[in-house]
Amino acid sequence: MKHFIFAITILLCFSCKDQKDEKKEDTAVKVEQYTIEQFMDNEAVTGGSFSFDNSKLLISSNRSGIFNVYTVPTTGGSYTPITASDSTSYFAESFFPNDDRMLLSADGNGDEIDHIYLRDTTGTIKDLTPEKGAKSQFYGWADDGKSFYFGSNKMNPKFFDVYEMDISNFNSKMIYQNNDGLNFSGISKDKNFIALAQSLNTNDSDLYVYNVQTREKSKVNSNQSSNSAQDFSNDSSALYYTTDDGVEFSYLMKYDLKTKEKTQVLEKSWDIMGAGFTKNGTYMVVYVNEDGKNAIEVIDVATNAPIDLPDFGDQSITSVGFSDDEQWMRLYVGGSNMPSNLYTYNFKTKKQHQLTNVLNEDIHPEDLVTAKVIRYKSFDGVEIPAIYYLPHQASEDNKVPAMVWVHGGPGGQSRQGFSSFIQYMVNHGYAVLAVNNRGSSGYGKTFYQMDDLNHGEKDLQDCVEGKNWLATQPEIDGNKIGIIGGSYGGYMTMAALTYAPEEFDVGVNLFGVTNWIRTLKSIPPYWESMRKSLYLELGDPFTEDSVRLKRISPLFHTDKVTKPLIVLQGAQDPRVLQVESDEIVAGVRKNGVPVEYVLFEDEGHGFIKKENQIEAYSRVLQFLDKYLKNANAPLDGEMKATEIKSKNES
Repeated sequence: MKHFIFAITILLCFSCKDQKDEKKEDTAVKVEQYTIEQFMDNEAVTGGSFSFDNSKLLISSNRSGIFNVYTVPTTGGSYTPITASDSTSYFAESFFPNDDRMLLSADGNGDEIDHIYLRDTTGTIKDLTPEKGAKSQFYGWADDGKSFYFGSNKMNPKFFDVYEMDISNFNSKMIYQNNDGLNFSGISKDKNFIALAQSLNTNDSDLYVYNVQTREKSKVNSNQSSNSAQDFSNDSSALYYTTDDGVEFSYLMKYDLKTKEKTQVLEKSWDIMGAGFTKNGTYMVVYVNEDGKNAIEVIDVATNAPIDLPDFGDQSITSVGFSDDEQWMRLYVGGSNMPSNLYTYNFKTKKQHQLTNVLNEDIHPEDLVTAKVIRYKSFDGVEIPAIYYLPHQASEDNKVPAMVWVHGGPGGQSRQGFSSFIQYMVNHGYAVLAVNNRGSSGYGKTFYQMDDLNHGEKDLQDCVEGKNWLATQPEIDGNKIGIIGGSYGGYMTMAALTYAPEEFDVGVNLFGVTNWIRTLKSIPPYWESMRKSLYLELGDPFTEDSVRLKRISPLFHTDKVTKPLIVLQGAQDPRVLQVESDEIVAGVRKNGVPVEYVLFEDEGHGFIKKENQIEAYSRVLQFLDKYLKNANAPLDGEMKATEIKSKNES
């Protein structure tokens, strides 16, 4: 369940002396500053499905300004456009197993109502799941390649039934009707068994195996714990799943479908967050959430030993995928200071090929900052992990302002990946401390559950202590520290400005929750399977919990806000409705506090179009330069609040 809540080498806190020694060297580095247009000209690439003949891969890229689908030769070369949309983003799902047809997906400008599309060999694109208002999810191919599985809530908006679509005529049939709010987690190669998960709370879930022939469900786990199906064995005799039963971190188990016997397969000192077999069963890929980044092992099933993966120096392999014949592997490689590039590796020739070069050629890699993992003690002694970005130009003689960054969720995690937005802020002289406050995933189930029913309280104090840690660093101007976050992190921004109004000097609220009662009552219908779990963690708005939910909702306490605020929101957001941001802006403006509001009519929960990202992030930096770095704006109510809307607004 942890991975369902949006959206893994321990390095101890380094001493001030170590920082000083390091920064003496850093101050000799001249840093070129880049515009937001240059940073957003970094390319984002996702996907990587091999064609049936291994000649090319199907990928998604935002090089056009929004995401479109392309193919790229397996050994490298120019992209071939598959879609050319200038409004709706399209994403690559998969090549067909035996020909050059493709499956794509798209929603409506961020409304999250995804449909599955066929792109045939003539270039025609057809909606295979055209039901209005219904959301469809691609689940994967049948072993024989003659059909694929998908989920759809067209029968009941609350639940996803499981369908199989025949690709000879594109007729579909329901193979599992979801009447109990269970979530599809995988299907065996022989089509006889379906893995299903039932959410108990935001950490724990029960795992079942459904027999398609007998229509009976068998419960896999014995005790309440976090259980997640990973893959069926290639002979369909066993289910592999992860569980944290009896321990802090998830480990890998094998469940014999005939005897019901359970056997431990693999355990690490961090969460095993994913495992699966290649098509022929030669390899098993294991993903470990190691202190905020992916650690990947590819295990030879015959020897049960990890194979040697290509060495990329100080960059990390973040994900891998295989061709059906297991002769090729594709890899994404990157780090906190480098966006992930796509590579391929041939097992026979031992050659690797770089398919993308996503960093804008105008940006010098040495000007980017490598994040460090640090830890600090919170108010009650709990150790809080965080990811720290310190500008190259920062020193004791050149102290810089800083921002506490709070991830989404609740239950998300700030990770050691690349962020153009964070690097943009750091490049312009802002330190960033991405806090993994209590309640974050990846640090054990006890830590994960520490914020249950105390949101905006102890987790907020963790963020305040992060600010206090920053203020002790010799390169940081302790009088100029703000807070920023998106979604749940946006809520934490508003909670900080409301309940700890003198702690942070500015706030940046990216589509944050401000009224928990309304948000929990209006969650999308297709979240029904986890509604109870959310209520257990946050509170039930239909019971006496509503008293506490109102108390922790910043909207009802806007009179406490005294520090400058900027709010950014997508009008199509189905999770945090636009009214949340409209009302918090109106409430804070009554205090005579400087408030800026950036609204995009064509975005949802997060900004995906480059034009809008440029507008949003440049506005954030201008706001920080004015109210944090320079701190020379009047706070006496004479400043007129501004409202900036998308160029696409009619």
